Amino acid sequence: MIRIPSDCGDEAARRGFSHMASSMVGSSILKVANEIRALKDQGVAVADMTVGDFSPAEFPIAETYAQYLVEAIQEGDTNYPPSAGEHELRTAVKEHILRTLGLDYPIDGICIVSGGRPSLYSTYRLLVDPGELVLFPVPSWNNHNYRDTCQVRVRGILARPEDAFQPTVDLLAPHARDARLIVLNTPQNPSGGVMRKEEVERFGHFLVEENNRRQASGEKPLYLLYDQIYSLLTFPGFQHYSPVTLVPECAPYVIHADGISKGFCATGLRCGWFVAPPAITRKVVALGTHVGAWAPRPVQVATARWLRNRETMDSWLADMLVDVRERLEILHHGIQDMKAAGLPVDTIEPQGAIYISVQFQLEGMRTKEGKVLENNEDIRSFLLHEANFAVVPFSAFGVEEHEEDGWSRASVGAASRQEIQDALPRLRTAIQSLQA
Repeated sequence: MIRIPSDCGDEAARRGFSHMASSMVGSSILKVANEIRALKDQGVAVADMTVGDFSPAEFPIAETYAQYLVEAIQEGDTNYPPSAGEHELRTAVKEHILRTLGLDYPIDGICIVSGGRPSLYSTYRLLVDPGELVLFPVPSWNNHNYRDTCQVRVRGILARPEDAFQPTVDLLAPHARDARLIVLNTPQNPSGGVMRKEEVERFGHFLVEENNRRQASGEKPLYLLYDQIYSLLTFPGFQHYSPVTLVPECAPYVIHADGISKGFCATGLRCGWFVAPPAITRKVVALGTHVGAWAPRPVQVATARWLRNRETMDSWLADMLVDVRERLEILHHGIQDMKAAGLPVDTIEPQGAIYISVQFQLEGMRTKEGKVLENNEDIRSFLLHEANFAVVPFSAFGVEEHEEDGWSRASVGAASRQEIQDALPRLRTAIQSLQA
């Protein structure tokens, strides 16, 4: 037996890494996950609000969908799928988009990829050259990491809590003059905010006006990457819109990223769709042939059948939405009760997705051991170890530490109603133990 030591190649790798590999880092959320895992290993009951995922114990996929998956495997759909995706699924997605957004995209404008990330990465890679600028609001998910993997410049503009951390044209337009790509996500990870219809429409008009100007001056176009992976998860009083629905003239410049991960609690099945002008989609298909970012064939076959079983799908989705919203409401009302009692906490009303923005304005306060909470990371650690309550600070989503103002993301995808209810008294007790 030849034993390879764990530090094998470390020194050579330090000299051999590409510039991209040297600058790239893993998810900062993993650090939080490791702390939570250590506490759970000790038998501590932690209300884990950190994961942007669904626990199958709390949110299993639909039984009918699961049956379709088994059938696809039994029928032998286990080889490579077509590079653009199963034709039946692309057709089902075309029908789904027409039904939900009123958009009739050509089939060549639709391709199937392995979840949401390949759509985002491909857009960065194919439309933005190294050194060019990508613009987005913060907090936002993963854009600062795509900066490193694609070697582009990024500019995150802080959105406002009064807008549920959703961007406005007035906020971003002044920074867009030299940008090549704007990235928007609604309903949003991490805030749970949903962009208002009138603002989505304004972004559509802005794209048209800016690109008319650029075409006249011979400049490269400005594109919009519209991440709508949570598009099916909106609550009463809020609705998801595409800018192309409201301003059809902006269609040449809009890329939609969507899939089954969030709307159908199917994150691990890795099936998403990229919807854009066919000229762009063809390049995504070509890139996929080199990196193999395809959704597994049985998942594609099952998803096509699921999307076309509209009555069952709509009924299941309605029940799931109620389940998600109830958990978010428990957390929202519990923290609002603490706020009413004079504690320095706040939340934004649940609007969509599986998240809620929570604020713990505890900076400068002192624990009973005498430790001063100096920043959001100290606050996060205090809440985890004193209240067994785990959240992710907005610094993990591109917000500068001095701009966080106590805001964090709480997710209910892996927490039961009982776990949330049990956590609230612990949270109140821990905050009340602090001294100014």
